[in-house]
Amino acid sequence: MAQISPKWDARLAGPVPHDATYYAKCMLGGAIACGFTHAGITPLDVAKCNMQVNSAKYSGLVPTVKLLLKEEGANGIWKGFGPTLLGYSAQGMFKYGLYEIFKDFYGNLAGEELSAKYKPAIWLAGSASAEVFADIALCPLEMTKVKIQTSPSGTFPTAFGAALKEMQRTKLETRYPFGSLVPLWSRQIPYTMAKFFFFEKIVQLFYTHVFTKPKDSYSKTTQLGVTFASGYLAGVVCAIVSHPADSLVSLLGKAENKGKSAGKIASEVGIVSLATKGLGTRVIMIGTLTGFQWWIYDSFKSAMGLGTTGGK
Repeated sequence: MAQISPKWDARLAGPVPHDATYYAKCMLGGAIACGFTHAGITPLDVAKCNMQVNSAKYSGLVPTVKLLLKEEGANGIWKGFGPTLLGYSAQGMFKYGLYEIFKDFYGNLAGEELSAKYKPAIWLAGSASAEVFADIALCPLEMTKVKIQTSPSGTFPTAFGAALKEMQRTKLETRYPFGSLVPLWSRQIPYTMAKFFFFEKIVQLFYTHVFTKPKDSYSKTTQLGVTFASGYLAGVVCAIVSHPADSLVSLLGKAENKGKSAGKIASEVGIVSLATKGLGTRVIMIGTLTGFQWWIYDSFKSAMGLGTTGGK
């Protein structure tokens, strides 16, 4: 009698079974990786946002930081820390955790042969799907952060709780809590697709052409070094891909643009300005940010016995 081979399952294809505990740990790792890294570079974010909305006054990273310190003191470059920490922790939880879930889901839909053949498509579909939900979690806090960071001194509360109350009070004007969701999707979905696709691809290239022995034969230090380098390079690509939409999200929070649609603002500012204003700062910020996010995430996964992400 012929034996029936068990059905292939993407959740069981790796060295560690992808069960509910695995996904929960990935969610926690994603929250830690995104929340603390984004909050840690708040001064860069404040400078970048102000350069996007008022390039005449804020012309470069160092001059912008100096001017903010002069006008508002140390608090001026740490504005928005609270909503950044909470918002990006929530976003990271869904971004990384749901990516693992969707990657397995689409892998099982495709089957063993097709998922191996079209692995990059699985990465893209999984990351795009995860980011849809991640941005819903992020949007209200991102809108609050941008409003805090780009409002002239004294015109909007900088304390987290007071800022949330003010956003709620003026929701007809600010379109809080989901008025920036579509621009956020247009920024974050391409960004995340690039972030995960290029990360996975670069890791794959490292283990195919540089570290050619089985991945598990290398030390955790080496594996995490590959993770950081791959994350940094992926982040540079991400910054360039998503910068126009990032500029648009910042401009939506500008007082002069109250009531204007994203399309109207984009036509007034122009695609060149949207694509270039603050780009150098964002490349530095996102490259470093993405490298450390992947490093923290994979360090957490390793500590939990889940191994590092990606490979051949």
